[in-house]
Amino acid sequence: MSRPIFEVIALTPQDARAAESGGADRLELVTDMAADGLTPPVEEFAGIRAAVDLPLRVMLRGQAGFAPGDLDGLRARAAALRAEGAEEFVLGFLDADGGVDLAATAAVADAVAGCRWTFHRAIDHSADRAAVRAAVGALPGLDTFLTSGSPGGVDSGREVLVEELARKGEPGYGQRILIGGGLRAEHVPGLRAAGFDAFHVGGAVRVDGWRTPVDAAEVARWRALIDA
Repeated sequence: MSRPIFEVIALTPQDARAAESGGADRLELVTDMAADGLTPPVEEFAGIRAAVDLPLRVMLRGQAGFAPGDLDGLRARAAALRAEGAEEFVLGFLDADGGVDLAATAAVADAVAGCRWTFHRAIDHSADRAAVRAAVGALPGLDTFLTSGSPGGVDSGREVLVEELARKGEPGYGQRILIGGGLRAEHVPGLRAAGFDAFHVGGAVRVDGWRTPVDAAEVARWRALIDA
């Protein structure tokens, strides 16, 4: 059995190198965490790509919230990132009623056709999780849902996550569940025992939250905990 996936949010080459040194398997690249993570500039992606050998999943999100905003602009940025070498992405959009914006999601997914991608925590803020999964589950390239099971985080979403894991193989439930959002170290042993094998953190591997860079020792601590 392969070891669990451990994904770390990186904002800079320094973050990326520390995450790689500590044992992360993959990075999610974003900018502007005050807006919960937006698409990084192409030059920032290029700098991180040059700094590490890890797989990089790049956020495609142009504004705070889960509306697509400037869809043409976002598709253009996706194309520029692909031209620079990006091969994996993170995306997902909701409409004003909390339903999945399938047209926007499919349009951006089409802009990265041939790439693997994650539907991010928009699912946790949707009006109907099952409807989101049913709508996007067959989109090409989608291999992961980043979710905590609840807008409130893992504390309130754990049972939802367990229920969804039990449905693996059903339409819309074949993708990997990547647990992130309010994830703390004390959650990990129980989640591993329940069968989860992918974890995502950001501020948890920084000494003083988003004001400080990723700390390699903290990454290593999480790596050991996840692998235990």
